[in-house]
Amino acid sequence: MLLLTVCLAQSLSSVQAQDLEPRSYTNIPIGMNFMVLGYAHSQGEVSPSPGAPVENVQLNIDAAAIGYAHSFSLGGRSSKIDMGVSRVCFDGSAILAGETITADRCGYTDPSIRLTWNFFGAPALSPKEFASWDQGVVIGTSLQVTVPIGSYDEKRLLNAGTNRWVFRPGIGMSQKLGRWYYNLIASARIYADNDEYFNDVSLQQEPQYTLQGHLIYSIGPGHWLSINSNYFFGGETTKGNIEFNDYQENSRFGLTYSIPLSRHHSIKLNYSKGVLTRVGNDFDTFGAFWLYNF
Repeated sequence: MLLLTVCLAQSLSSVQAQDLEPRSYTNIPIGMNFMVLGYAHSQGEVSPSPGAPVENVQLNIDAAAIGYAHSFSLGGRSSKIDMGVSRVCFDGSAILAGETITADRCGYTDPSIRLTWNFFGAPALSPKEFASWDQGVVIGTSLQVTVPIGSYDEKRLLNAGTNRWVFRPGIGMSQKLGRWYYNLIASARIYADNDEYFNDVSLQQEPQYTLQGHLIYSIGPGHWLSINSNYFFGGETTKGNIEFNDYQENSRFGLTYSIPLSRHHSIKLNYSKGVLTRVGNDFDTFGAFWLYNF
């Protein structure tokens, strides 16, 4: 059970690095509010660290998410603050010494809050002004902070929360070319230590770096389709002064489809799968989200 929960805990920790975020760093009207409710399901295999005596590690994750965002002017440029949290349930299994072992848990993830500032090519515009504005190149930066207040019990290895601060600076750009947009994004996750890790040991993790690219086709207002990919690497862990040789070098490919239902409501569907996994999870993920703007 110990080895299985180590693998699953590492896999849950790396799920956040798999995010694919089309239309990040695009300009939006200021004074807007957005509510998001959604569900996501992930399932697949976990590639343990080299030398781990487990095989056929499988993991399923079901998550219900809620989020809020608000756009505003910062220095005369378009900016946004957003926040979100999820309730997740996960279960997994593996073969250890010829026997099948299992583990499962539910809990709340650590909430995150992010500030995005598009400092180039994105003037702060009202909705009326925005309707006649034509986007060119937009460049922005962001900082996301994950607060360690989710479900966590130091007596358990498998937790929804991580009991550590995570800081994620990022920079990105987008450009519109007719009906086409493209996004290029680079970010890093910087992890604080968890001094209350399982069995009275401490957990340290090296930064993890992510590159994303998105090609988006605009069908109409609020109606678009995106092809997404990412590549993330790094994130080696040390537990109790023991290096775990779990450097990640993984990549994902996905699709996102946004469908407007009315002026204020839309549905967003996404699907992604792993295309390269060195250590960590190789998941198929499907999500469905309802968005309300006001």
